[in-house]
Amino acid sequence: MSKMHFFSWDDRRDIAHPGNNKETLNFSIEHFINCAKEALKMHGHFAVALSGGSTPKAIFQALSQAPYSSAIDWSKAYIFWSDERSVAPTDPDSNFRMAIDAGFKNLPIPNDHFFRMKAEDSIEENALNYEMKIKQVLGSRPFDLIMLGMGEDGHTASLFPGTKALEEKNRWIVANHIPQKETWRMTMTYPLINKAKNIVIYVLGKNKRDMVHKVFLEDHNPPFPVSLIGTPTNKALWILDTDACGDLHKKQK
Repeated sequence: MSKMHFFSWDDRRDIAHPGNNKETLNFSIEHFINCAKEALKMHGHFAVALSGGSTPKAIFQALSQAPYSSAIDWSKAYIFWSDERSVAPTDPDSNFRMAIDAGFKNLPIPNDHFFRMKAEDSIEENALNYEMKIKQVLGSRPFDLIMLGMGEDGHTASLFPGTKALEEKNRWIVANHIPQKETWRMTMTYPLINKAKNIVIYVLGKNKRDMVHKVFLEDHNPPFPVSLIGTPTNKALWILDTDACGDLHKKQK
C-alpha cells in the first residue's frame, strides 16, 4: 500500500493522493459510500450528481457489487447528473446510459429516483426543467455529492474553455454550446456545483498530469474552467492517483 497523502492546497481545494490507480479507485469508492452514509444519517436521503468518464464508470461498477451494493439504503438515493451530451439515452455516448449500464440498473433504487438530463432535444427548455426538478426534489438543501472529472483541456462537467456557461451567475443548469466540439451539452454551473456539501474531482492517469500541474502550479488568465471549482465555504476535493499527481504533493503551499 502506498503512503496516503492528504493535504490542503489552498482555501478552496484539498488534494487526496491515495497511491496508484487501484488504490485511488478504492479510496474514491469508499469516499462515495461515506458521503452517502453521512447524508442518510443527517437528513435521511442521499442526493448525488453523477459524472461521465472512465473513473466514475469504474466506481459505478464497484458500487453495484458486494460489499458496496448493500453498504447503504439505496432506496433513499436520488440520482442526478452533472452534465449530459445532446444524445438519446440509448446512445453509447450518453452519460445516463453509461451509469445505468455500469451498475445502477442492478441497485435497488426506485425508478422515480433517477433524474435524467434530457439533452437530446429542446435542450434550453429542458435545462430549465431540470433546474426546477432539482429545486423540487432537494428543496433548500444542496447536493450531498457532485462528481466531476477534468479533461485534458481543463474543462469539467460541460464547462469548456471560452464557453458562455462559464459566465453564468444565477442559473443552476444551462444549455452550453461547445464550439470546439460543434455541439450542445447540458451542464451544471458554478453557482450550483460550488454549493454542494461534497465536490469531488477525480483525475487519474498520466495523460492528465500536465494539466494538473498547470492548474495548481501556474497562473492562467482566464483560468481553466476546473480551476474555479470550490470555495472557502465548500472546498473541492481533488482525488489524484500517482500518475496524475506526479510530485505535486512535494510542492504544496
